[in-house]
Amino acid sequence: MKKIILGISCSMLMGAFVACNGGQKSSQQDETTGTEQTDEKTLPEYRDLDKPQVDLAGFEKDADGYIKIFDGKTFNGWRGYGKDNVPGKWTIEDGAIKFNGSGGGEAQDGDGGDIIFTHKFKNFELEMEWKISKGGNSGIFYLAREIEAKDPNTGDWRMEPIYISAPEAQVLDNENHPDAKLGKDNNRQSMSLYDMIPAKPQNAKPFGEWNTSKIMVYKGTVVHGQNGENVLEYHLWTPQWTEMLQKSKFSEEAWPLAFELLNNCGGENREGYIGLQDHGDDVWFRNIRVKILD
Repeated sequence: MKKIILGISCSMLMGAFVACNGGQKSSQQDETTGTEQTDEKTLPEYRDLDKPQVDLAGFEKDADGYIKIFDGKTFNGWRGYGKDNVPGKWTIEDGAIKFNGSGGGEAQDGDGGDIIFTHKFKNFELEMEWKISKGGNSGIFYLAREIEAKDPNTGDWRMEPIYISAPEAQVLDNENHPDAKLGKDNNRQSMSLYDMIPAKPQNAKPFGEWNTSKIMVYKGTVVHGQNGENVLEYHLWTPQWTEMLQKSKFSEEAWPLAFELLNNCGGENREGYIGLQDHGDDVWFRNIRVKILD
C-alpha cells in the first residue's frame, strides 16, 4: 500500500465535516532516482439529499422513555433510501416489517432497496427484534446520510449506497450464509460492525427465531448488544476509528468516498438516519424503538 499523507487529508480533520471535492494526494520516494512521485486521487463531487424529516411528536413514547418508530401496522415515518415512498417488496406481516426477498442477493431492484426512518438521530439507544430466513443476509444502519455523487464522465447525479456513509450492524444466518466465514475473525457475523469488529460472544439464534438487538450511540461511543449481552464497543471520530477504516474494504486506497464519509460519520452535526437493508433475502423487524440520549 502506498504511504498516505493523512496530515493533509481533509478526512482527518476530527470534529468537523469537510466536503471534499478536490484531490487527495499520496507521495513516496522513487528508490532509484530519489525524486518524489505523487499519486493523486480525486473524490467525486457529492451532496446530501435534503428531504423533510418526520416530527417525533406524533409517535408514541412508552413507559421506558423509548419512542416507538414502528407502530406494527403502518409505515408511518418510513420511506425508501433516496425515494419518496416505501418500495413494494417491503410489507407489514404480523406486526413486523418484512422484506420479501427474491433470493437473488443484493439486487436492489425497482421494487426493493433499503428503507430509512425519516428522522436524524444523534445520541440514542435503538432497540428492535429481528429474524432472518435460512441463508439470509441483511443489516441495520445508523447515522446514515442520503448521498448523491456526480458521475465525472456524464455529469449526472446518482445515489450512492447507504453503507458508504453509515456503520452497519450485520444481520445474518451465521450457519448457512457464506459471508459468516468471510472477512476477518468473524467480523461479518450477526451484530458485528460489518467487516471491522466481530461480535463477541456470538450468541445469535438460528434462522427463523427472533433475536433482540440494541445499538447505543453516545458522543462517539458505540455499543452493539445482542440477545441481552453487549457484544462490541468502539469509538467514532478517533484515530482508532480511522485506522479500522483503513484496514477494511472502506479504506482510503480502496474506496475514497466511503472512507471520507465514514471517517466523518453523521456529517457536520454527527447525526443520521436509521436504516434497514435489502440484501435480497427474507427478513423481519419488529418492536423498533429509540430513546434519545441528548
